[in-house]
Amino acid sequence: MANRNNVHVVQRGDQWGTLREGGQRASQVFDTQALAIQAGRQMARQGQGELLIHGQDGRIRARDTYGNDPCPPRDTK
Repeated sequence: MANRNNVHVVQRGDQWGTLREGGQRASQVFDTQALAIQAGRQMARQGQGELLIHGQDGRIRARDTYGNDPCPPRDTK
């Protein structure tokens, strides 16, 4: 089941968009990936979900969790 609080940053043609998990259309579209990441990060923080950043090839290249992390990092820095 899709977690609607998760936000994906995906390429849409020659632009980048933020897409809620399970959605078909981008919530917002930007000229650069950096702007889309910034908006997606804000959306994920508000929903306490996860931000998944996709590369040009469509594969997930980075992810950040906001809120209750089910798999917290093990390092204790």
